[in-house]
Amino acid sequence: MKPLRTGVIGAGHLGYHHARLYHAMDGAILAGVADPDPAARARIQEDFDGVAVYEHADALLAAGVDAVSIVAPTSEHCALVHQALDAGAHTLVEKPMAAEVAEAEAMVDAARRAGRVLQVGHIERFNGAVMALFDAGMTPRFIECHRLSPFPGRGTDVSVVLDLMIHDLDIVLRLAGADVVSVDAVGVPVFSVEEDIANVRLRFASGCVANLTASRVSMERMRKIRIFDPNAYVSTDYSAQEVLVYSKKPGPIPADANPMEHIAVRPLSVRKDEPLKLELEAFIACIRDNRAPAVSGEDGLRAMKLAWRIINDMREQL
Repeated sequence: MKPLRTGVIGAGHLGYHHARLYHAMDGAILAGVADPDPAARARIQEDFDGVAVYEHADALLAAGVDAVSIVAPTSEHCALVHQALDAGAHTLVEKPMAAEVAEAEAMVDAARRAGRVLQVGHIERFNGAVMALFDAGMTPRFIECHRLSPFPGRGTDVSVVLDLMIHDLDIVLRLAGADVVSVDAVGVPVFSVEEDIANVRLRFASGCVANLTASRVSMERMRKIRIFDPNAYVSTDYSAQEVLVYSKKPGPIPADANPMEHIAVRPLSVRKDEPLKLELEAFIACIRDNRAPAVSGEDGLRAMKLAWRIINDMREQL
């Protein structure tokens, strides 16, 4: 089949890797990259010989692309998504998909009217550990998430809930499979105008409870999710792409035995690959196959709505 012409809008740290992967991908051609920063454009030209670079997104879109990744600051997502869809391009927009819920709703509506794919860059969905977790068939009763990192110097134009926690909100919504019935949240800014650290306790209609913590001012890095269901405890390390399942061995425990010796530990089989590579391959595949993306605009909107519900709850406590 004819390769799809792809483009990238925003060639910063993450956008560069979108360009790298499109450039190496079978079935796709990196047709161009747009970024207002001359240094970013120069790096693209140096590393990817023959790839056209543009200062502005409209010039890239006018040159003609079938699909585009939008990896610009969050405040620019809405306008750029509309430009891309109006130009007829299938669009992958990095998370958070927008700064405001109304913008995200407008983006979903625009993609529907245009008949184009709108995929949201919730990259953890393509983490091998998370994919194994979804396939494990659990019925979560309690979920605990920690996503901690040092101050990044980017992404701080939005609350840490939209910057980091939204990854886990997307995953928890999928795992819980029920509506959120209560939110109890707290958050504080440290180096930014918006919150840099946040914690929330969510209760779902199913009775499941989730406790999530996100911080971009931590001395250590941690990306973990722990799940308790009626039959097992599951510990997932996003960074290592590992899932361990702890469950009680069958049969009665002798009265004089140490109960901890009757816990079996087994790893789940995990496909370890670069999550961003899998995400972009899935984006291209759903365009070719004319099917819904793994992380649709509607999925991104659902996570956005919950994120803003949490932010509003935090700010009402002040």
